[in-house]
Amino acid sequence: MSEYKIPEEYYFRIHHVRPRFKGDIENVLIYMAEEITRVGEQPTDEFVKKVNEAIYGYPGNAHRELKTINNWRTEISALFGFIEHTDTTDRPGRRAIELAANEDLVECFKVFLYNFQYPGAHIKPKNVLEQIENGVHFKPAQYILKMLKYANREGGNSAGITKYEACHCIFNDLRVTRDNEGVEKTWERILDNRQNKLEYDQTGDVIRYAGDILDYMEIANLLKTYDSHTYYLNTLEEEAIIKFIESTEWFGEYDEMIKKRTGTMEAVKNCVNGWFSYVNRDIKETDFSTDILAYIASDEDELKKLKENTTTDGVGGLADLIERENVLEKRIAKYYDGFTTKDIGDIGESLVHGHECMRIKIGGRVDLIHLIKRIPTQFAVGYDISSVELDERKRYIEVKTTISSKPLHFNRVHLTKNEWNTASSTHDRYYVYRLLLSKNERKLFLLQDPVGLYKKDLIDMIPSDGADITFDPSKVGQFEELLTWTN
Repeated sequence: MSEYKIPEEYYFRIHHVRPRFKGDIENVLIYMAEEITRVGEQPTDEFVKKVNEAIYGYPGNAHRELKTINNWRTEISALFGFIEHTDTTDRPGRRAIELAANEDLVECFKVFLYNFQYPGAHIKPKNVLEQIENGVHFKPAQYILKMLKYANREGGNSAGITKYEACHCIFNDLRVTRDNEGVEKTWERILDNRQNKLEYDQTGDVIRYAGDILDYMEIANLLKTYDSHTYYLNTLEEEAIIKFIESTEWFGEYDEMIKKRTGTMEAVKNCVNGWFSYVNRDIKETDFSTDILAYIASDEDELKKLKENTTTDGVGGLADLIERENVLEKRIAKYYDGFTTKDIGDIGESLVHGHECMRIKIGGRVDLIHLIKRIPTQFAVGYDISSVELDERKRYIEVKTTISSKPLHFNRVHLTKNEWNTASSTHDRYYVYRLLLSKNERKLFLLQDPVGLYKKDLIDMIPSDGADITFDPSKVGQFEELLTWTN
């Protein structure tokens, strides 16, 4: 079989920063977002020193060379825009602050891809200049989604694309990256190559950049793959996909140079701060927060069942659970109407509420289920769920939920001052439920009496606008199966 070659006049290899931690990217990003946010704005030297200290603290980094630590910091800053720069200071970017606050890695990757373009200051100025001189003007995620939407125009999502097709027919072809060739022509070229049984150079070094973007699009839940070979549209993300396709957002500071196909290193460097401001701008009008139920559902049927399970709050409707004579509970019922499947904490609390109801039911105390209640954040009591033991003692539960495409490390949690104070006063009645929602599993980890564990030197705690807790899950706490309520 013959190999497909891009016509020489159209060949230009496009690239971006490849983090050396790509195999562990989700754990690293959530850790670094929290640490960078904690450092806050500092004079540049002090900021670099403190962020480097945090990178050394990441598992496996303690004995790494300073050069490697610096590379981590600059790669995270360059590719994901987690750090903004002024003439004298560095500070956490909005994207880092959002991820630290929301723990929504899927949203993080959506926003990253929504902003990501060639050229951009995620690569060195000399490489930006090279792309400018070749007229590159390209948003990869938008183009791929447009093309797959066209390919599946009859409905469904049966038409997909491989990494090597994306590399040779999209990323490295100036007809696409410079001339913005219509997606129908590119798709026709891919189909012709399949029809003619043309092969592609599949060497890892050749296809890695296109492969990265497809991998990131899968983490963002925009694409899905069943075999790590062919990538398909995720039809449960129709709303987000339309936002990508219809977007006119573009970082325009290079445009005059692109139009003239020429520029200077100085002019390119002058765009750097503008780029990081652009990727950290407020895009509130474009809500990419994850619809958690759509994310963890495997298909439309499972999505329907999950929605039924959470909207009833676990047990036959909210009215059956709340004794409305109590004023506080009436207010809880009122606030409950505002919960949505895009609020990670709320969905986490709904799932844990169902778990608690099922735990009590299995224990033979159905008569106690009405005592299990969610407490809206507005009441600031220091916990999310007021639950109960089989012997009728109270159990106060603070739920910490993270959403990620892969399982994350379970050794860190942050409690606010209010939560830490409540844990201190309620002792062994206080639990932290650490819930991880990923595509393939739902993991629940229970940590009982965190203040007591700290006093016994079984966990570490650093005061930081509350308490940053780190622990060894093999020594404290326990994993439990997340129970789902069934009548």
